[in-house]
Amino acid sequence: MRRTLFYLIKKEFIQLIRDRRLLPLLFIMPIVQLLVYGYIFSTDVKHLSTAVRDLDRSQASRELVSSFRSAGYFQIHHYVESERELARLVERGEVQIAINIPSGFSRRINQGRVSEVQILVDGSDSNVASAGLAYSSRIIASKALPVGRHAPRIKGLPAVEERIRVLYNPDLKSLNYMIPAVIGFLLVLTTLILTAAALVRERERGTLEQLIVMPIRRYELILGKILPFILIGLINIILGVVVGTLWFNVPLRGSVVLLLVLTMAFVFTNLGLGLFISTVSKTQQQAMTSAYFIMLPSMLLSGLIYPIESMPRVIQYVTYLIPLRYMLTIARGIFLKGAGFRELWQDTLILTVYGLVIFILSVLRFQKKLT
Repeated sequence: MRRTLFYLIKKEFIQLIRDRRLLPLLFIMPIVQLLVYGYIFSTDVKHLSTAVRDLDRSQASRELVSSFRSAGYFQIHHYVESERELARLVERGEVQIAINIPSGFSRRINQGRVSEVQILVDGSDSNVASAGLAYSSRIIASKALPVGRHAPRIKGLPAVEERIRVLYNPDLKSLNYMIPAVIGFLLVLTTLILTAAALVRERERGTLEQLIVMPIRRYELILGKILPFILIGLINIILGVVVGTLWFNVPLRGSVVLLLVLTMAFVFTNLGLGLFISTVSKTQQQAMTSAYFIMLPSMLLSGLIYPIESMPRVIQYVTYLIPLRYMLTIARGIFLKGAGFRELWQDTLILTVYGLVIFILSVLRFQKKLT
């Protein structure tokens, strides 16, 4: 059995090496896709066009404006004198954020009184508006200045100082959150699509007959098709970690070895799904269509793009059927939190059971004969 399985794996690698069009798909495309998706899926909002109206013209007001400028999220393009002109810039869409600093700003601060700063935000784009408000609040909170007309006004007391601590992702960079997830999604693209076409390609090329007459069992044949792609999955994970940490500067606080080991459960699950698709497909076109039919729900329902908590309750239950959901928990936990097996064993167990069930179904489905 071992010798036969070895020859099957060797044959699979020879076929992969000879297919010059497939090699870039295996190793170059995942890197390109990680770079592209890493920027596309980023939800960080930067370069917000900003206008400033500073009636105080004091050192305190200049320091506040400088804090906005140096934060990296705001680009101050306009300095205006009137409140009407400030509002008109927002109304016309020329700026997305407007900062209105009243006269007497620094005097109130020096007297220990509450001093207000008005922030105008263009709410036509809710995502940009939410990000702009969050960034503004953080900057003003760091200056110990309450914002808005409902800010506390306690006579004789200075402004309330907020102390905010963000765990695991202190800078709230979406790339730190998205890159580990994109690595998992790329594993779906590579392993699922390649294995979905594996047996179908053998049938279309007429080489399936040679495999059928070999003295091997069904599961041995399927195992021989799976093992080469497990190695490819490992290489893609390593490439993803290298690009994510070196190019995007995403912190990897956990163990790389643990990431590779636990991710194997996800790779095995995808290979099983791909092989099951290949056993029920007659042509490579059917296999590709079925694979994409699985990938779309994986992308939308796993928490890759949209938070699961924001989905309807019924859809949240459906997400438990998506293997990528558990992979994202594992990858983000190891990358951002430095989580160990004690925290991730449940997700790993679910993926392992999922993979075993799919693999068994693939073995039972595969018929060692031409149909």
